[in-house]
Amino acid sequence: MLNQKLQQKLQQKLSPQQIQVIKLLEVPSMMLEQRIKQEIEENPALEVDEPFEDSYESDTDDSDDSDIDEFSIDDYFNDDEYNNYKYKTNNYAADEGNKEIPFSVGNSFQEHLRMQAGLRELTEEQLTLADFLIGNIDEDGYLRRDIENIADDIMLTQNISVTEDELKTVLRVIQSLDPPGIAATSLQECLLLQVMRKQKTASVVTATYILRDFYDEFVKKHYDKIIQRLDIEEEHLKDAIDVIVKLNPKPGGDITDQYSKNSTYAIIPDFILEEQNGNYEVIMHAKNSPDIRVSRAYADMLADLRKKHTASKSQKEAIQFVRQKIDSAQWFIDAIQQRYYTLLGTMQAIFEYQKDFFMSGDESKLKPMILKDIADKTELDISTVSRVANSKYIQTPYGIIPLKFFFSEGLQTESGDEVSSREIKSILQDIIMQENKRKPYTDEELSKILQEKGYIIARRTVAKYREQLDIPVGRLRKEL
Repeated sequence: MLNQKLQQKLQQKLSPQQIQVIKLLEVPSMMLEQRIKQEIEENPALEVDEPFEDSYESDTDDSDDSDIDEFSIDDYFNDDEYNNYKYKTNNYAADEGNKEIPFSVGNSFQEHLRMQAGLRELTEEQLTLADFLIGNIDEDGYLRRDIENIADDIMLTQNISVTEDELKTVLRVIQSLDPPGIAATSLQECLLLQVMRKQKTASVVTATYILRDFYDEFVKKHYDKIIQRLDIEEEHLKDAIDVIVKLNPKPGGDITDQYSKNSTYAIIPDFILEEQNGNYEVIMHAKNSPDIRVSRAYADMLADLRKKHTASKSQKEAIQFVRQKIDSAQWFIDAIQQRYYTLLGTMQAIFEYQKDFFMSGDESKLKPMILKDIADKTELDISTVSRVANSKYIQTPYGIIPLKFFFSEGLQTESGDEVSSREIKSILQDIIMQENKRKPYTDEELSKILQEKGYIIARRTVAKYREQLDIPVGRLRKEL
């Protein structure tokens, strides 16, 4: 049955200004300059701050027009607020020049393969097939699609009827190109293609047999079975394995690195930890951010309109337009200011919490710290702290470190002390590095060793930390 009722509820909504602040918090310093330039291009009431001789003085002439008098120009040009928006003046030396990030332009590895294929004795149709096959090779250098599906695609897109055997013939030509192992359909084939190009020595021949006939045993490190079936000595097997482990499992990366080795990918830190006379200070790195302010031209425009005692409809629309642009510029400047203070306050809280690490650089002195700890210290929301920590870096005497590095879980020792999970991972890594590779520790044995050292940790936790360190299980760590 339909009925009417009055209901009262409390609902939280974000204003456009709050949304703008949230988005700016996620922007790292290396992208902030681009974001500011984009806003300047979109909003003509925003401009780069440059020195000027005569400061603006608002007109004192009163007007009776309520449509014009409902706002004051002075509200948008309070010098104490943002005319001196300069947070970077003392953050770097005066003689320090602007550093450009170089980049290089080169061919992709698909184009590199096409150039090689063009030098082979192929018909026009085979070159078309080769071009299509090369286009299906992924960035690691593998052809992971079925030949049957590729043949169907060629029929649909190129209107060429081709058999699987014809495609395999062209594929073998591509697999003979450089680097060795390119266009393989599996890791086993990729390694075989590489080892078959090597000079035939006893170790290479044995490695070929292992990859071709005993690949599963090799992957599972059942070395005893391989020695028994090939009837070889352990030293001979070790030499063959040395040949295999030196092969490249991702040949596509070779060509990519060849064209990108001259490129420089720089990380611009958002914060800098400076030391002066034993005192540490965290400052914002805003060198690449231009100073911005509300446009003086728009202020003069409003002043001229304000002097008139009457305003036409078009003039009122112009006043409304200018006012909207100035409001938008003011909101953006306020958002930049709030971003600055939020980021700096959060980083200072992290510095105070992890001061022992910043003073020494010793990872074992990192305290367990979660987002809530910093949120409580800064009186910010956990989501805000998360946005600040995301994609942000700090430059320290020990290198450039991501902020996420300082956040870790905590575990208790037998003595009741709370230690960071990062410290336990470091100890776990040291134990595994010192183990007997002929008989590596299992996760259960690693758990018992850590418990003997005073760290109460379960086997499942050991497995989780081991996976986070990208360390395989004990069976796969076995070596001869």
